[in-house]
Amino acid sequence: MIFVISGPSGSGKTTLRDELLQDKELKAHFVKSISFTTRRRRSQEVNKKDYIFISEPEFNRQLKAKKILEWTKYLGYYYATSRDFVDKYLKRGKNILLCLDLKGSLRIKKLYPKNSVTIFVIPPSIKALRCRIEGRCIKTKKEEVHKRLALAKQELSAAGNYDYCVVNKNLTQAVKELKGIILKEAGLEVIAR
Repeated sequence: MIFVISGPSGSGKTTLRDELLQDKELKAHFVKSISFTTRRRRSQEVNKKDYIFISEPEFNRQLKAKKILEWTKYLGYYYATSRDFVDKYLKRGKNILLCLDLKGSLRIKKLYPKNSVTIFVIPPSIKALRCRIEGRCIKTKKEEVHKRLALAKQELSAAGNYDYCVVNKNLTQAVKELKGIILKEAGLEVIAR
């Protein structure tokens, strides 16, 4: 199965995904897809662990060679999922966790309609979202924070297009809810008992 986790910037989707991948029950059955991006690496990020950082010309080469399954341009930077990565792990019988925007989520659902599940992560409020964005990107310019918040409002209006929605007010509770959805959809509920 392919599990697509989406949500506005600052909703906690990446943190939730990483928490799920640390879970002993899930760890052996899942891999996280590492996206390509053309944006600069943040100080705490590790290349080929958090993202695969590439140049825009390299992104265009990958796209032309049809090695990109889905892609988006967000705040001036490209983000993309490797077709080879997804196909390789599906053939190995692994479940894949992806963090994508609405467009990417819909693309995956179209390409893999029978074995994809989409989950939208909702922040508890716009005010909480603003605090999260400002807190994690201290050096982020005010104009970018405003752009992220405006985009978040658009993204929140699309939550109804997803198979599931999870409110990330409390990290522990949101992880538990996500884990339940994933175990059920992947047919791994027996493992949890």
